[in-house]
Amino acid sequence: MAECVVLGKPCFLLAQWLMTGVMVGSIYSLVALGLVLIVKASGIFNFAHGYLMLLGSLFCVTIFQALGEQNLWLALLVTALLMVAVGFLIERAVMRPLLGQPLLTTIMMTLALTQLMQGLITLFWGVSAIPLNIFVYGPGDMDPATGAALTGLPLKPLILESKSWLGGNIIIKQQFVLSFLVSAGLVLLFTLFFRYSRTGLVMRAVAENPRLAQAVGLRVYFTLGLAWAIAALLGAAAGIVQSGGSGVDGNTIPLLALRAFPAVLLGGLESIPGAILGGIIIGVVEVMVTGLVDSTTGQEFAPFLVLILVLLIRPQGLFGQREVERI
Repeated sequence: MAECVVLGKPCFLLAQWLMTGVMVGSIYSLVALGLVLIVKASGIFNFAHGYLMLLGSLFCVTIFQALGEQNLWLALLVTALLMVAVGFLIERAVMRPLLGQPLLTTIMMTLALTQLMQGLITLFWGVSAIPLNIFVYGPGDMDPATGAALTGLPLKPLILESKSWLGGNIIIKQQFVLSFLVSAGLVLLFTLFFRYSRTGLVMRAVAENPRLAQAVGLRVYFTLGLAWAIAALLGAAAGIVQSGGSGVDGNTIPLLALRAFPAVLLGGLESIPGAILGGIIIGVVEVMVTGLVDSTTGQEFAPFLVLILVLLIRPQGLFGQREVERI
């Protein structure tokens, strides 16, 4: 039987990259969902989202190390509560005073918030990567600095039998499988929340017209604070899922958020389905290009290349609505 080859690569390898890309894309979808949530609730594009992801990861690893490996779920719960508090604090102290101000002012504030969070994180945690081995391949991983076990969920690679028809077996890291399940579950949960729950509908009303929403008795300020709290929680979840197998890195996680920006724009700034699809597209393209060119450079340029090509055809994004102004 002749070996299956496409684009100079074995078919089983292409299938492996495709599946891995979908799983990586689910993390981008989770990041994009947090960004879209803020846009829909307040009309603000949050450039500080990457550092919310990093802060959540650092909270988790610090609490995880303090409590020990047997208390992973407690560490995640405490981290979630802290990030909800951070989200409410940012909205109350930083964003609320800017209500009604020009869009550029609020964007510049999120950029200033990025620099502030970067400085505080460097001050308290330094710049070195910190291991957070939630997803590992064996129970013996140790923190080289302290000698403490940091193993959370020992996972072995998943092998899919496909040698007979693709020329080789598909091997998927189970950290990607678990990351996909966690990300997809959270995306589904918050999509349903935003679309069907009363609070989600209130958020949409506040985003559409805050003054009218307040006039009819809706709790505008609490709703905006809740949106920032949920976005911070989603950011922390994405950061923890990403760093659970590779460690918390102050450079890698914010760059992950940067590469998720095209996912938001691909789908349309206010489209939750678009953010999900955009994340999957970015993940697949990133992994496929990286494999085909045999270089991690593909991670850096592929998302933005796809963004440029799509926006040239549909400037409003895949799910965005074309605005028509009548004169």
